Amino acid sequence: MNKTTIQLRFLDMEPSPGFAQSHLRNPETNLVREPLSKPVKEEEDAQACAAISDQFFEELLAALGLDATALPGWWQGGPPRLHVQRWRDELGLSEAEIVTAAKASRQQHPEPPDGPKALDRAMQRAAQRKVGAAGQTRRKRKRRPAPATKPIADLPAFYAKIVNADGYLAVSAISNTMRDAMLDRGLVTAERLRQRGVR
Repeated sequence: MNKTTIQLRFLDMEPSPGFAQSHLRNPETNLVREPLSKPVKEEEDAQACAAISDQFFEELLAALGLDATALPGWWQGGPPRLHVQRWRDELGLSEAEIVTAAKASRQQHPEPPDGPKALDRAMQRAAQRKVGAAGQTRRKRKRRPAPATKPIADLPAFYAKIVNADGYLAVSAISNTMRDAMLDRGLVTAERLRQRGVR
């Protein structure tokens, strides 16, 4: 037998996984993999659809001027719903805020958007306005009128209390003018000033 005859006989052989010496296999039969119960795409779509209610999604479509019974391809299936869910979960918009932003976007643009991605900027702006409004409200709440402070009417009496007390007194706290004013009025004694380090 020549080499060509052996190759032809080899090609004519049927694969037999049960025959140990044959290492041929039928490529159409894979004993390891099992058929999927559902296509992966349908399963992902089902998970995405569960997060956004049909009522809310239809309300959004109506706000955009789209007919729910004749949707363009980019609004069909689970991916658009998942995209809308991200506006809610990642941008922090409520369903009502999403519908309001969609209506406002539609007023600016005569044609319905080509899929939810076309509304991303409008939704981001709505989220920024929401955060800005919340920040202003928080700032307004924090601003309380400062307690009214009365100006010190009698400075020598004020400093005399500090000198006569036993608390900390910085050496530079009492100027020469203030020292003389306290002594002239008899609020402190020269002895007490020396004890406190005021010269």
